[in-house]
Amino acid sequence: MTRPTQEMLAETEYPITTDELIERHGDRRIDLDDGAETLREILTRTAAETYERPEDAEYAIYSAVSEHAIGRKGYSDRDPTPPGSPHGPDQVSF
Repeated sequence: MTRPTQEMLAETEYPITTDELIERHGDRRIDLDDGAETLREILTRTAAETYERPEDAEYAIYSAVSEHAIGRKGYSDRDPTPPGSPHGPDQVSF
């Protein structure tokens, strides 16, 4: 998350509900690895709740961003590719 968005969340008075946060800051653009979304687009994917502190709102945002926020889809440098996954390496025959 960008520093300006974190600062906006830190300067917001808490507690605040999801709807109030959308009403006040819903047009704020959140840049992602592969595009951007507004705070409204992100938070409408979450259940309505009341945030008690900036970190609560930040975690809700992180949990609701779209797949445009991830790097290579299906990539992991820690786990082997599951059998049958369309994201695995191509077979090479020698």
